[in-house]
Amino acid sequence: MEGKEMAMVLASFAADALAMGAHWIYDTDRISQRFGRIDTFLKPGTDSYHPTKEKGAFTHYGDQTLILLESLAAKNGFDLPDFSARWRALFKDYPGYVDNATRITLSSYAAGSTYEDAGSPSDDLAGAARIAPLVCACRDDADTLVMNARAQTRMTHSNPHTIDSAEFFARVAWTVLHGTPPADALKQVTEKHFGNSALSVWVTEGLASKDRDSIESIAAFGQTCHTPEAFPGVIHLIARYEGDLKEALIQSVMAGGDSAARGMIVGMVLGAHLGLPALPRHWIEDLRAKDRILGLMERL
Repeated sequence: MEGKEMAMVLASFAADALAMGAHWIYDTDRISQRFGRIDTFLKPGTDSYHPTKEKGAFTHYGDQTLILLESLAAKNGFDLPDFSARWRALFKDYPGYVDNATRITLSSYAAGSTYEDAGSPSDDLAGAARIAPLVCACRDDADTLVMNARAQTRMTHSNPHTIDSAEFFARVAWTVLHGTPPADALKQVTEKHFGNSALSVWVTEGLASKDRDSIESIAAFGQTCHTPEAFPGVIHLIARYEGDLKEALIQSVMAGGDSAARGMIVGMVLGAHLGLPALPRHWIEDLRAKDRILGLMERL
């Protein structure tokens, strides 16, 4: 496993773990006053969305990403029925937070829907944020990657913007992994595949903000889970911190809101660009699932 491939996946997981302690706090002054500068993993408080989780564990986003990685390793590639079965098993008596998109999808399964049509109508960017292991598994075939990225997202999030976002960031990460700097990859993928789309507008807005303060920029775009708000914030962080993975993920957390989904995509792209030296060693060591992740990655 090459260093940048490993870094791409580990950075995405680390972003989720870093965000968990302050996840979904929208008041950035409250984050600063309560936690200071968040540059290490925190155990969520009893008043958080993840009170059952320990320091270095994952939100429900990271847990789903780990299930995808397990499926990819077990099946030697993407297998939607297998991923679907593992995903449903994860949420049987799940001890963490279960978001609305997950509840709707599980209800659809219970009503007889299949993995091809059970997805909720949610436009949360989280459906597109768990794809780092998939980019690694499909690193030699961009067309297969795109097909699989869209399928895994559609399984839980059927909103067209969220599905298109999965394709967009899969293409960007793949392009970066093959040697193109992130800002150039963002522009190339947009021009080639998403011209005259809503995504093109969000890319333009995100790139235009790259010299501005990150907390202010993300507040202006919107801190929520919804793709139209979250997408340009991801672009801002990738472009502004193209050479500084650590700072990009810290700023994502300090900007509040759905910092987990936002950070997972940023970590994937910048990890693919900068490799393992850019990822703080203590972040890797403090991941509770580190050994499990490394073992599964080697099987890919």
